[in-house]
Amino acid sequence: MKLNCDMGESFGLWKLGEDEAVMPYLDMANIACGMHASDPMVMKKTIELANQYGVTIGAHPGYPDLQGFGRRTIQMTAAELESYFVYQLGALDGLCRSESTRVQYVKPHGALYNTMMKDDAVMCSLLKALSRFNPQLPLVVMAVPEREHYLELASGYGVELLFEAFVDRVYADDGRLTPRTMQGSSHTSIETITSQAIQLIENQSVTSISGKTLPVIADTLCIHGDGALARQIATVIRSQLECV
Repeated sequence: MKLNCDMGESFGLWKLGEDEAVMPYLDMANIACGMHASDPMVMKKTIELANQYGVTIGAHPGYPDLQGFGRRTIQMTAAELESYFVYQLGALDGLCRSESTRVQYVKPHGALYNTMMKDDAVMCSLLKALSRFNPQLPLVVMAVPEREHYLELASGYGVELLFEAFVDRVYADDGRLTPRTMQGSSHTSIETITSQAIQLIENQSVTSISGKTLPVIADTLCIHGDGALARQIATVIRSQLECV
């Protein structure tokens, strides 16, 4: 089980997240590509930081929505979506090449991530674009009950999937995340987050908002680097993963 985190989401003079504090505990860094957050200098610095700690770099593309931090769905044609997606992958990979490294996987951000998990047309657009850009790059998707459905979609484009679960988000009874617009959609105590992480690691399950135990088969666990407890969460989960 790998630990991943969304990184490099500052922009100009605006700083977000504790990248320097969290990076040493990660296996995978999902680096923003300039559309929902970040800029070339932030991307470069985050790549350098990941290289320093031997952390695998993934592209974290989103909708072109700096004002909304990529959390608003933008209606786009398939051709537009594919172009914006590839544009972001190329931007980050170009900077990675300049630092003697490469993008190793792709994880969409925010509304784009949520939309692809609800809309097969969007999922297929991203799979198609990724297969044309580099079919060797795995796509990170949510570990949901419909696992086989998404594996079948991805196999049609020759793309590998990595399934992820969330240690700091509240799960609905259908095995998906509760919407961020709902009060209490994220866990705020280190005790609850640690408990959910241990359950995911040891039992491959989570407890839903109504108390149901749901199976969750995941390859990687996600934490959010912009949270107040990011460093503490990363430290605790790293220690739990090393005990497995």
